[in-house]
Amino acid sequence: MQERSSVAELADSLRKELNRYSPGGKLPSSRVLVDRYRVSPVTVSRALARLAAEGLVVTRPGAGAFRAPARAVSPPRGDTSWQEVALSADASAEPVPRAVDASGVLVTLAAPPPGVIEFNGGYLHPSLQPEQAMAAALARAGRRPGAWGRPPVDGLPELREWFARGIGEPVTAAEVLVTAGGQSALTTALRALAPPGAPVLVESPTYPGMLAIARAAGLRPVPVPVDRDGVRPELLAAAFRATGSRLFVCQPLFQNPTGAVLSPDRRPEVLRIAREAGAFIVEDDFVRRLVHEDAGPLPRPLAADDPDGVVVHVCSLTKATSPSLRVGALVARGPVLERVRAIHVVDTFFVPRPLQEAALELVGSAAWHRHLRSVSTALRIRRDTLTAALLAELPELALPHIPSGGYQLWVRLPDGTDEQAVVSAALRAGVAVAPGRPYFSAEPPAAQLRLSFAAVAGAAEITEGVRRLRTACDEALGGAGFRSPEGRPPGAS
Repeated sequence: MQERSSVAELADSLRKELNRYSPGGKLPSSRVLVDRYRVSPVTVSRALARLAAEGLVVTRPGAGAFRAPARAVSPPRGDTSWQEVALSADASAEPVPRAVDASGVLVTLAAPPPGVIEFNGGYLHPSLQPEQAMAAALARAGRRPGAWGRPPVDGLPELREWFARGIGEPVTAAEVLVTAGGQSALTTALRALAPPGAPVLVESPTYPGMLAIARAAGLRPVPVPVDRDGVRPELLAAAFRATGSRLFVCQPLFQNPTGAVLSPDRRPEVLRIAREAGAFIVEDDFVRRLVHEDAGPLPRPLAADDPDGVVVHVCSLTKATSPSLRVGALVARGPVLERVRAIHVVDTFFVPRPLQEAALELVGSAAWHRHLRSVSTALRIRRDTLTAALLAELPELALPHIPSGGYQLWVRLPDGTDEQAVVSAALRAGVAVAPGRPYFSAEPPAAQLRLSFAAVAGAAEITEGVRRLRTACDEALGGAGFRSPEGRPPGAS
C-alpha cells in the first residue's frame, strides 16, 4: 500500500516539473531521482512508467528518460449522437432491453480516492493476498515445458482434476471446463441455459454482477427471498409455477450479500423443486475458500449431491487469491455440457496457459494451505472487529446475521432512512460503503448497506471506518436522533 502511494506521489511531482525541460530534454537519472526523493529504484521505475503511459515521458533503455515531444493538436470530436438511435432502434422487438446498469459492479471494482477506507471492496486486501506465493508460482510456471503453447480448450487436465476433487464425487474432470474466473463462467452458463426474454429466478438480495449478466443476456430476473437459512423453498416452488422459468441462480454457501448458508433440510428440497420444474440450478460457489476459522465443517456443494445434472456449478480461485488470478471452473453433466462448452470456446477460445500453469503451481504448493489458514484466521478477526464496532458505535443498525465465511456484513438501516444519503455522507466522511439497492432485482424491502471487511488494511482501519460511518449517519439523518433509545440493533442479540 505504501509503495503504491509513493509511486503516485513521485509521478505527480515529476509531472509538475516537466515544464522545466524542453521537448526531448533529458530528465535526471534514476540514481539522482532516488537520492532527491528518498525513494527506492523500483518506485522511480514505476513512476516513470506511469508518465510514459500518459505520453508525457519517453524512456530509452540505456539512455534514460526524456520529456516527450509536444502533442499534436487534437482533432475536433466527432458527433456520436447517432448511436443513441442505432442502439435503441430495435429495442421494441426485445423482450427485455439489453441496456445494462453496471454501477453495482463498479462499486466493488473501482479504487476509492486516497484516504478513503474501503468498506465496499470485493477482493482481499493486498496484505491478505499470497503475493509471494503467486509470484513464485508464476515464475515456476513460466519454466514449465510448453507453458507458452496453446492449452486444451477445456483447460489443463491436471487443473480440471484439481477442481473436480474440490467439488467431490460424482463430479469428474471430464465434466469441468476451466474459465477466466467466476464472472466469465456465470456469463457462459446463463447464455447456455436460457433464451433472451426468459425469466430467471434469482435470490433476493443477490450479487449485482449476476443481475447485470442476466440483463445483458436479455433475461428477466425474478426475485425469490432469502433468509438466514438460504432461499425459501416454498417461495422458490411458487416462483417456478408462476413464471415457468427453467433456471434458478443461487449461492448456497455464504451468500452475497447476506452471508446465509442453505440449511441441511432445505438443500434436498431445492434440488427436488428444480428437478420437478424441469429446471437447472446454477450454483455459484464463490467463497468456499474464504471460510472463517470458527465455521466448523462446511456442507458439500449442491453439485456433489446431484447425480442427475440439475446443477451447473461455478467456482473460482480469484476471491481467495487476487483479482488478477482469474481462473475458475464451470461444471456440467449431460447434454448441457456440450452447449456450455461450445459457448465457452466461441467466447474465449481458452484461458491463457501460463495463468493455468501458475494456478496449478500455486494450489500444489505448501504455501497454498498456509495461505488459506492465514486468511481464515484474519477474516474471523476482521469480522469480529467490525461486528463489535458496529454494536458499539451504531447500535441502531440491524445486524440479524453474522456469517462464518465470506467477507461482508449485511446491515439494515432504520425505517425511513434515505440509503443514498447515507452512502454519500459516508464518502464525504472518508469511508466507502456499498448501497443495498443494486442487490435487488425488484423494489427492496428496506434501506440496507453491505460492509466488506476484506479490502481494508486491518482491525485499526475497520474501527476508524465505523467511526467515520457514525459521523456520516449523524450528518445524513439528523444527529443524535438516529440513535435508538434501546441502544441495540433490532434483530441482534
